[in-house]
Amino acid sequence: MKFIFKHIVLALVITLMSCEKEKVFSIEDIQLIPKPAELKLENGSFQFNKNTKFFINNDEQLQATEMLASRFNTVANWNLEAVKKAPSSNYIQLTLNKDLAKEAYKLNVNSDVIKIEASNFSGFLYAIETIRQLLPAEIESNKLVKNKTWEIPNLTITDAPRFKWRGLMLDVSRHFFEKEYVLKTIDRLAYLKMNTLHLHLVDDQGWRIEIKKYPKLTEVGAWRVDQENKPWNGRYTPKLGEKATYGGFYTQEDIKEIVAYAKTRGVNVVPEIEMPAHVTSAIASYPEFSCLEKPVTVPSGGLWPITDIYCAGKESTFEFLQDVLTEVMDLFPSKYIHVGGDEATKTNWKTCEHCKKRMKTEGLHDVEELQSYFIKRMERFISSKGRVLIGWDEILEGGLAPGATVMSWRGVKGGLEASKQGHDVVMTPGSHCYFDHYQGPMDTEPIAWGGYTPVSKVYEFDPVVASMTEDQAKHVLGGQANLWAEYIPTTSQSEYMIFPRIAALSEVLWSPKTNRSWNEFYPRLQAMFTRYDFQGINYAKSAYTITAKTQVNDTTNVISIALKNEFPNSDIRYTLNNSDLNKEAIPYKKPIELKETTTIKAALFKDDKPVGKVFEKTFNYHKAVGKKVTYLSKYSDSYKGAGASNMTNILRGSKNFHDGQWQAWIGNDMELIIDLETPTEISKVSVGTMDNQGPGIYYPTKVEVFLSNDGKTFKSVGAIDRAVKVNPNIEIKDFSINFKSQKATHIKVIATSVKKAPTGGGAWLFVDEIVVE
Repeated sequence: MKFIFKHIVLALVITLMSCEKEKVFSIEDIQLIPKPAELKLENGSFQFNKNTKFFINNDEQLQATEMLASRFNTVANWNLEAVKKAPSSNYIQLTLNKDLAKEAYKLNVNSDVIKIEASNFSGFLYAIETIRQLLPAEIESNKLVKNKTWEIPNLTITDAPRFKWRGLMLDVSRHFFEKEYVLKTIDRLAYLKMNTLHLHLVDDQGWRIEIKKYPKLTEVGAWRVDQENKPWNGRYTPKLGEKATYGGFYTQEDIKEIVAYAKTRGVNVVPEIEMPAHVTSAIASYPEFSCLEKPVTVPSGGLWPITDIYCAGKESTFEFLQDVLTEVMDLFPSKYIHVGGDEATKTNWKTCEHCKKRMKTEGLHDVEELQSYFIKRMERFISSKGRVLIGWDEILEGGLAPGATVMSWRGVKGGLEASKQGHDVVMTPGSHCYFDHYQGPMDTEPIAWGGYTPVSKVYEFDPVVASMTEDQAKHVLGGQANLWAEYIPTTSQSEYMIFPRIAALSEVLWSPKTNRSWNEFYPRLQAMFTRYDFQGINYAKSAYTITAKTQVNDTTNVISIALKNEFPNSDIRYTLNNSDLNKEAIPYKKPIELKETTTIKAALFKDDKPVGKVFEKTFNYHKAVGKKVTYLSKYSDSYKGAGASNMTNILRGSKNFHDGQWQAWIGNDMELIIDLETPTEISKVSVGTMDNQGPGIYYPTKVEVFLSNDGKTFKSVGAIDRAVKVNPNIEIKDFSINFKSQKATHIKVIATSVKKAPTGGGAWLFVDEIVVE
């Protein structure tokens, strides 16, 4: 009896220990991105161990399992075996089901076996990627993970993409990224079930693909004079012969490796060879293919207008482009070949004898129709090779080539028009899909192109426009993010701009629209951040950043400050003045009202600790607050700020010059008078200004302050003179003039504008808040 009793006790202990280890999953534990079309959670779980096997039928299925096997090899030091005979249990079975659509899959997990059904490689791969995301986040680690139970919940998933084009465009012309980063990006696209990598291989600032028949395209066109220390649009035009050291290109062997690797991740690589514009790098290499045939250099930075374009009148131009595209198509099996087609300034075409002759011969009325001829001719060549021409929505102008597909970037208008004509479209409007835009407040973000596209706005994107007919909607292939690289000099910065916004886009393009919402998505996105940490991705945490919406009562000068971030119901806490944010933070419940000079610090709290960037702003109740301002030189109608009260309303402009707080003058000085109403003791006047040389905004060259006690006779009390300096950054600076304390009723301030930008064109002067102390 004692022997039997001991064994009963031992069995109970083992059972209790087993129960303690077994995890009970809830639907909240499933943090998949993109969200599956259908998911049913069941009781129990499947545990991986070193004896887990993959039951496969062919090499393609083996390839689909390679990524997960590799992960387990890294984190657990397991070499999971692939077999062609079913084990009794503890295996993952891959089965071909031709009734499923391409990229679709079925996943059934129970405690003994995981079953995957799919009709093609991508379907199997996406099911494996789903299993990867169901596993603990530590599966993404790059080192051995000890004492971890690798289990996933029992469930059934039936899944398929909403759209067949789910893409990302990398601009490797403006800044060149090495092959290794492209391969890493392909991995990360597959992780989110994205299937298209669009490589922008050609632009004015660099030709990035080896063409054996035309070696100068990379010998000359792939290199530019290094001016990386200057703002993109503030770089000088290099002289002919000046040493070019910045650049790079992909050899044809590199391209073959990229394409082959992408195939193992279900990613199609679409090459873009720009034409007829954005090709100064090609014209610098072979001037004979331009209208003027004049030697030029590869630009180091911004170029506008783009007039050095291919000559549409010369047969040699088309022979050159056909040769180039033939080599490109030999390297890229992609069905789609992108030809750009955007932003061509056709000034030279209008005067070129070759182009005029072409228009006459072809019966073309204007240069827009000549561009249409150009694109249609290239479309015929591309289609003769069994491929499809795709281009930016400018290819609609003058008439669209019959077999062309349109990529709509200037809003959705191009997509609407093309789909109405019966053409396929890829929707990629700048408003939601341009990842070179800021994703958080400009004051807290690295320099970007402009615009504001936070992750929540990306999630609002829908490639199908509400006004489309059912037939038009059928022509929408999907959508794509574009990362133009003028302000992306490093791979780390590239990651920062792509992630986490690409996760939002992946769900928009994959998941059923009726099956998702931002409130349900953002907790999964926050869980994804942990996986990004393990993967070593330099993702942006901008969604955590606190923003403030401020309003001022013009009668009482009371400021109301509403705080928020992108995640609803966040635990935002704040302090006033010198209180410690870690110890004395106040939970934010309603807008904060201020009546005196105050500094607010705020942050998002998680587990009682601040996360993300700390918001800090001082609202300065200076002596001119609410006082009347008379403008002796009128500000531009384009930048009115808050109107007459703008310079003395306490609220300050940010680095986003479109924020509605700035007043601006172009080619003109600012001159204004502030009426203090009564004699007021003052000793300092500060003028808030901006320097953002890319769009032509410059600090003033001089600031001078005058005082008066009658509003008529003014005396200068101080001035600051400064020379124009090249500045690659966006900056806000107060120019402060200190003087002996004295009483005055009126203050005149003159800020002298640069008037003409050093690179040509008018210069803007942006001013906000005249602070009187």
